[in-house]
Order: sequence, then C-alpha cells, then structure tokens
Amino acid sequence: MTDLTEPKGAPVVPDETDSELAATASRELSRSSRGAITVQLEDGTNLQLPKAVTPLLVHILTEMGNGNAVTLIPIHAELTTQEAANLLGVSRPFLIKLLKNKDLPFHKVGTHRRVLFKDLEEYRIKRESKRRTALDELTKQAQDLGMGY
Repeated sequence: MTDLTEPKGAPVVPDETDSELAATASRELSRSSRGAITVQLEDGTNLQLPKAVTPLLVHILTEMGNGNAVTLIPIHAELTTQEAANLLGVSRPFLIKLLKNKDLPFHKVGTHRRVLFKDLEEYRIKRESKRRTALDELTKQAQDLGMGY
C-alpha cells in the first residue's frame, strides 16, 4: 500500500492484500454500522470516529476493494488547469476553452489559472444532469418510433 509519508493529496493505490482487506471492511461497515465507529489502534487505544465519517469510509473502502486508487480533495481546494481537466476527463485545451467562455469560474494566481474544486464539481453535476436529460429524451424518441429501446 502507499506509504503515509507520501505527499499530501497523492493517490493511495492499494496492493492486492489491501484491496481484499478493504473489500471485507467495506461490506462489514455498510452492513453493521449505524452510527459512530470505534477503531482500535495498534497500542490498544480505542478511537471513536464521528458518525459523518461512516459513509465516506465505506465509499473509500469500496473503491479500494475494487483495486482503484483513492485520493481526497477538500472542497475548497484550488486546482491547476491540468488537475481540473483530469478530474473532468477532458483535455486541458478544452478546459481552457470552458474558462474563456465563462462556463466555469476561475481566478488567477500570477499568470496561472486556478479552479476551485467546488466550482468544478458544480459544473460536473450540471453537465451530467444535461447529459441524462438528453439521453432520456433520445430514449423516449426511440421508444415513440418503435426502435426497440
């Protein structure tokens, strides 16, 4: 598993053993946890985690159980244009076009553009909603035309 001394924000890539442990932990947490979680540390100390952490832990463990790399991004994080493009799954030139067209807010740090993660997430959600609406409309048209969908 990734060493905890790696740079902050670096993805955690599970090895096969960690992936199996994560899958088991995810199933157990999602099945049995209704409130706060108590974790026992190696020195025997019990540490109670807040109830709000449970769904986040289940999600992280599920992703790791599937062998996926995981990283946490604070909602207030400022991203470079390359980081923002990577998270959206688009090219950097396409992202720059979005910024120039004011489809996505940004600010400058010196000569460099920065995008807030919260703005990027709002854009992604709106884009996904438009995509789903268009897909629903196409599906409806196909059904109306008897195309077998």
